[in-house]
Amino acid sequence: MANQSGMIDAAIFQDLQARVDEDTAVRDELKEFIQTLEKQTRNISFVLSRAHSTPVANLSSVLDAAKEPIQNAVDTVAKLSSSASKLPYYKFNSMWTRQMQDVVFGILLWGWLGEYKQEGGDVKNGRLLTIEELGEILKIPVNLKDRDEFHLTIEEYLHALISLVEELSRLARNSVTLGDYERPLLINQFVKDLLAGFQILNLKNDSLRRRSDGLKYKVKDVEDVVYDLSLRNLIPNKTEVKTED
Repeated sequence: MANQSGMIDAAIFQDLQARVDEDTAVRDELKEFIQTLEKQTRNISFVLSRAHSTPVANLSSVLDAAKEPIQNAVDTVAKLSSSASKLPYYKFNSMWTRQMQDVVFGILLWGWLGEYKQEGGDVKNGRLLTIEELGEILKIPVNLKDRDEFHLTIEEYLHALISLVEELSRLARNSVTLGDYERPLLINQFVKDLLAGFQILNLKNDSLRRRSDGLKYKVKDVEDVVYDLSLRNLIPNKTEVKTED
């Protein structure tokens, strides 16, 4: 708006600067939470990496050790959510989406390992946490469509699932070095089921589609482990796999 002398009112730009300053302050706050979340997800990964060198009978100690870093990450996500709610979600979510994928992957792996255990001599297969269960753990909404707020997206969940398959592929090989010939069989069935699920999807996200295209190679890696065990006659005669209802 121009004043009576025909000059532009400086208050217009002062107001714009105030808005820019406000956005910058929130961005800086977000960066602080995102950096903290990165450190915490690295801690989660560090603790859970011990599963690669830990027999199933001793996995509980690894899972217990992961509880604190997971809770720390959950607390930081709450702060991130509160801060991000001050800004349009889809304008700024690229700032934290990778970190959200990483923390979801950590919780997915923790959940799978927590369900994979021996009960009365039988082995129960690991269970896949749903996106809704992850929302409950992280205390945030999932897949919001009706309002512009912080939430866990389907794309972030799917990226984390791909990371889970990659990690379980490594775990299958490392299990053999521990003399555990049962776990690769269970991982083999689990990752095959996940691959079948991804083949149902019609993915529009380019990055997600490229990563999902590589899943078949990770599944083949696990199949090769099982095939090698069969050639060496190391597959248990009787493997009872209990899955969740």
